[in-house]
Amino acid sequence: MIALVDYGAGNLTSVRKALAAVGAEFYTPAGPADLAQAAGVIVPGVGHFGSTRTLDQAWRHAMLERLDAGRPLLGICVGLQWLFAGSTEAPDVPGFGVCQGVCARLPDVTPATGARQKVPHVGWNTLALPRWSKLFAGVADGSHVYFTHSYAAPLARGTVAVSSYGVEFTAAVQDGLVSGVQFHPEKSGQVGLQVLRNWLAEVR
Repeated sequence: MIALVDYGAGNLTSVRKALAAVGAEFYTPAGPADLAQAAGVIVPGVGHFGSTRTLDQAWRHAMLERLDAGRPLLGICVGLQWLFAGSTEAPDVPGFGVCQGVCARLPDVTPATGARQKVPHVGWNTLALPRWSKLFAGVADGSHVYFTHSYAAPLARGTVAVSSYGVEFTAAVQDGLVSGVQFHPEKSGQVGLQVLRNWLAEVR
């Protein structure tokens, strides 16, 4: 059973539909104590990083207990950003800190060319897969996925997918039992569903 965490900032309806489409059983925990029964945990998210303030010490402790028990954790969009140390979008709100680095706003001007670009980054973009990972088994390098975000995580030790919007950023991370995707798998067609299937295979 997958715990789909609702902290007031996640597009839970779409994620629920995608999980149902790949045959996952899931529930929404009422509080941190309810994570104890979870075989895996998903932290979704859209909007402002400050919303993750709700994921307080009790939630963090419960998630660390799940990781210690060998249960995978997946962050989606802001949920991926929360895996890092923090974000300049809300400097007073700490991230989970299981990935190194601080998320920052995408540039309004492309550094390489000086061309202006619209932020947020909304729409389909390609994935570069610099190394093999279980999360992207069966997914081709250059596949398209759907993004909607203004802030992004830096390239890190666990980066397994990279995309570019003015600058390169971490499109996905996988480090042991911790995984995260900046794009929305629930809105990314068959590629997104394959990523969810791959993560669920790790859970099982």
